[in-house]
Amino acid sequence: MIKGAIVAIVTPFKNGQIDEEALRELIEFQIANGTDGIVPCGTTGESPVLSHEEHDRVIEITVDAVKKRVPVIAGTGSNSTEEALRLTRHAYEVGADAALMVCPYYNRPTQEGLYQHYKFIAENVPLPIIIYNIPGRTGVNLLPETLARLAEIPNIVGTKEASGSLKQMHDVIAKCGPDFSVLSGDDFFTYPLMCLGGHGIISVISNVAPADMAAMVDAFEAGDYQKAKELHFKMVPLVDMLFIETNPVPVKAALAMMGKIEYEVRLPLCKLSAGNYEKLKKAMTDYGLIK
Repeated sequence: MIKGAIVAIVTPFKNGQIDEEALRELIEFQIANGTDGIVPCGTTGESPVLSHEEHDRVIEITVDAVKKRVPVIAGTGSNSTEEALRLTRHAYEVGADAALMVCPYYNRPTQEGLYQHYKFIAENVPLPIIIYNIPGRTGVNLLPETLARLAEIPNIVGTKEASGSLKQMHDVIAKCGPDFSVLSGDDFFTYPLMCLGGHGIISVISNVAPADMAAMVDAFEAGDYQKAKELHFKMVPLVDMLFIETNPVPVKAALAMMGKIEYEVRLPLCKLSAGNYEKLKKAMTDYGLIK
């Protein structure tokens, strides 16, 4: 089962190009601090602005850098089934351990269309698939009933649930069974989701505070619910600031404050407003991540 504190890692840029050295260093930072898995080319990895060649390269770098120490869950989703198939096949061929596939966005398929999309890819690539449901970005909500049908396909093994609804998270867990991995797609919901029987998080805050998110998940799994709750409350103020503008802009600013990457995002994303930058900087200082 895929579980734990998994980072949705940023794609660092330098002078407009992928900064391979910085990416490799970020991966080492994650593994040293207890992260249970790495997701390259997700939303936080700015996948929509990567060329196909860059997308492939980021996954290749990540697989090579990780060297099987933790699972690599490659972002391979698309609103085109054929494109998603190509990306997923590439991830499989270069050694990724699983694929994270966002629901097809913009064209707003029906529930049956969503089912057929994932079924087609699962039947054509022998790679474990985690379905990423984030209706606020995609314009379509994969319903628990549809996910339960998909969970019957052997290599569809879990979901990253970011509907923002604890009731939906509850229904997914109830319908899909204990062996289906249910991961939070929102840092705030990690602790509540685990209380319902969820299995962890694909996290943004783990980019800057991986040890705390890993410790929270580990504490919960060990039955130390008080420690897990305390870490949840510690992280929430910083989580709020990391979403003060569109992800991944704030977390890239935060990593730049820590000296880990250049502060570069690609259009149509742009840097934080001056006021929000100062708010984030204060939150990072209060948390102890910068001085």
